[in-house]
Amino acid sequence: MSTAPNGPAGNDLNVVLVEPEIHGNTGSSGRTCLAAGAQLHLVQPLGFDISDARVKRAGLDYWPRVQPLVWPDWDSLEARLGELGTAYFFSSDATVDFWDADFVDPVALVFGKESVGLSQQIRDKHADRLLRLPMHDPKLRSINLANSVAVVLYEVLRQRREARQNRIDVQT
Repeated sequence: MSTAPNGPAGNDLNVVLVEPEIHGNTGSSGRTCLAAGAQLHLVQPLGFDISDARVKRAGLDYWPRVQPLVWPDWDSLEARLGELGTAYFFSSDATVDFWDADFVDPVALVFGKESVGLSQQIRDKHADRLLRLPMHDPKLRSINLANSVAVVLYEVLRQRREARQNRIDVQT
C-alpha cells in the first residue's frame, strides 16, 4: 500500500474506489486491476483496514503486487484527477450506458461505495461524464462493485484492442 501525497503513478488506466466499505470487493477489484494493467486508487475513509486479512484473501497472493494508492479524502484526489486521464463516474442513476463512452485515451474510472454509490455532490459536479451499467431488472438497485469494476475495465481493454487493430488495418 502506498499513500498518494505525491499523486498519480502515471498509469493510463486507473480505477478509483471512493470510500469502499467491503474488503472483499476491494481485494477482488485490486486483483482485477492487476490483471488488466490498471492502477487502483482508494479514497478514504475506508470501511476496513487495508491490511485486513480478508482484503488480502480476496486479492489472493497477488495483493502485495496491487500496490493501491490511498488518498486521504475525495478533495485530495479530485484536485489531481486530471492527471489520471479523462474521468468517468459510475452510478445506477446515470442515463448514459458505459459502452457509449470512448475509453481509448488515458482514463480514471470512478466508483462509489457499496451502500450508496457516489455522493450526490460528485454526481452533480461530473454529470457530463456519469455512466451506468445497464440492468435488465428495473427493481435491481445496483451491480456488485467488484463485478462493475471488472466489466468496465475489460470494456476499456476491448476498445483499446479494437483501436489498435484499426490502426494496423489502416497502415496495411
